[in-house]
Amino acid sequence: MMKRIFTGLLCLMASWASAQPTSTALAFSGESPTDLLEMVEGKPQPLGVLDTKEESVTLLSIHGSNTVGESLAPSLAVAYLKAKGLENVQVEETAVKNEKVIKGVLASQGKTVQIKIAAHGSSTGFKGLMSGAADIWASSRPVKDKEVDAAKLMTNLRDQNSEHVVGIDGLAIIVHPENSVTSVTTENLGRIFSGDITNWSELGGPNLAISLYARDDNSGTWDSFKKMVLGKTYKLSAAAARYESSERLSDNVSRDRGGIGFIGMAFVRDAKLLAIADGPAQALQPTKLSVGTEDYALSRRLFLYSDDNPANLYVHEFIRFAEGIRGQEIVQLSGFVSQNVSAINPELDEDLPQEYVTLVNGAERLSVNFRFQEGSAKLDNKAIKDIERLVYFLKQRGQENELMLIGFGDKRKNESRSKLLSKLRAMAVRRELVRHGVYPKETTGYGEFNPVASFNGSGRSKNRRVEVWLR
Repeated sequence: MMKRIFTGLLCLMASWASAQPTSTALAFSGESPTDLLEMVEGKPQPLGVLDTKEESVTLLSIHGSNTVGESLAPSLAVAYLKAKGLENVQVEETAVKNEKVIKGVLASQGKTVQIKIAAHGSSTGFKGLMSGAADIWASSRPVKDKEVDAAKLMTNLRDQNSEHVVGIDGLAIIVHPENSVTSVTTENLGRIFSGDITNWSELGGPNLAISLYARDDNSGTWDSFKKMVLGKTYKLSAAAARYESSERLSDNVSRDRGGIGFIGMAFVRDAKLLAIADGPAQALQPTKLSVGTEDYALSRRLFLYSDDNPANLYVHEFIRFAEGIRGQEIVQLSGFVSQNVSAINPELDEDLPQEYVTLVNGAERLSVNFRFQEGSAKLDNKAIKDIERLVYFLKQRGQENELMLIGFGDKRKNESRSKLLSKLRAMAVRRELVRHGVYPKETTGYGEFNPVASFNGSGRSKNRRVEVWLR
């Protein structure tokens, strides 16, 4: 497989060499800003005539993740209905815990229009999508192989028309506000939650027994934690208290001096965040940059899954709105990390190669990394959308800037091969940008330097990335 990937990446060299701009600065051609705005903004159309005698009309229903469904999905639904011309839009709680109805009035037709949300965990959303009870499955973890197989007669849930990234979240590891421990490795996290480490003094903290707080089995947050931390090595201790509600879990940890738990970063509340390191990577807290670029060890994507060609035309319109400029602003306001591109002046690690430091000195890092399909040289579904977001950002900025693409990779027996593969991944991104009329000035690779995860397992895919810088 690696040979096929390597061969495919080498094929980029010819097209890269023939697509050089006449200027060394950022160059543009292709779509007009108006065309790009329509693609990236995702603005919904006003609601037309509803061909029904019913006074209350349900546009769509969303089932699944509590992380998404607690506040993000309702906020998106409110903004979507307002954008379609509804008035007096409100969020109403139902008699069932973690279920909401977002209602608005279509005065011109004398009707109430609503979106229903049921947030009982990511796995319940898949069941709802398969049964037809839900139009959209909200998930805080990627679709599983067995779910892809179960849904294959309906759709390919990994296809870009079915899998949609609505935002980025950092799996937050929280403790009591007065706990003196500031960071922990993913390996030690596994040992803590399996019951192997039972006292904070074993981690340089107080002589205090550790108490464990975890999300329940239906939760995508639990699935993410199990995959990223426990893996096949550890099993969650039976002593862990389990919660459906992220807010309740966080509040209880913040009151327990020995407590430690995991939640989405939007639910930290009064608890203290720990910095997390995976393998040789630097320990990082979840921030806008570390999570947005997915460099944070426990960053994760939040998904909306749907049929690739749904009969309900409002489904993809809602998803386009959620992925669009306004929708991503709501993602940020909800405590997660927006996918809208922004420029940041980061602090550089002292251990980075001097050549790299010289290259990016005085440049701004953009809040996006490009990553690839598992075991492939092809951009993943998020990266395909991020190409459009990046092009839109550059055209809106409207300045003569130099764009730099810097590839990184995983460890290889041959360091020069690792550097070449990382550069070829950067070329793959460059090729997609050129299709939109954007010509980066610099395209290079640094191989295994500056890892953001371990060089084993899923960490290898995380290290295979392309950074974006602007001078």
